[in-house]
Amino acid sequence: MTSQSVTKLDRIPRRRVDKFAERRAELAEAALQTLSELGYARTSLREIAQNSEFSHGVLHYYFTDKVDLILCSVRQYKARCVTRYDQVTADSQSYEELMSGFVAALGQTLRDEAHMHRLWYDIRAQTLFEAAFRADVAELDKSLENMIWRIMCRFVDLTGEPQTMPPPVIYAMIDGLFQQGLLKHLSGDAQAIDQMQTDVRLVLAKITNDPAGA
Repeated sequence: MTSQSVTKLDRIPRRRVDKFAERRAELAEAALQTLSELGYARTSLREIAQNSEFSHGVLHYYFTDKVDLILCSVRQYKARCVTRYDQVTADSQSYEELMSGFVAALGQTLRDEAHMHRLWYDIRAQTLFEAAFRADVAELDKSLENMIWRIMCRFVDLTGEPQTMPPPVIYAMIDGLFQQGLLKHLSGDAQAIDQMQTDVRLVLAKITNDPAGA
């Protein structure tokens, strides 16, 4: 949440804050599809309103600007992503089950939600130019790094072998392969998802001491 939106919330009586935040969440969720199609550069509150059932006035009341709306939308989407992988981690009772479940989840989300991930990488790239994004994107990025690290810790539990590679390095490798797969998939490469899954499995096997020697 940006400092501007916090200021707006601070001006609202306490009894209305929860309802206000709930409505923001509903609007942000509804705007996700439009945001993922337009991207940052072509997005404004007015354009989002024109592509949704909500008026410009309503959006402007609940969000300070497009940065506020985009960050709220992306934050909600990424929170769901983290939960999805945590479920895989919790359910896996063997090395292969965890490996297969993780790469399957990566492939499914790339296939089904490519435009949402495109929006995330678009916003993350904007942090090079837009200071308003940096704190929120850094926080979101850290949550994704932590999610990958929880998976790695589960691999340690299952293999009994300690992980010596630092969390940021592991995250950078997995994220890089995923982004590469996303670019190829959006470019029409029919093999992009399968290749991404193969590459992730190969990297993980190298850094988790795969008991099968994969």
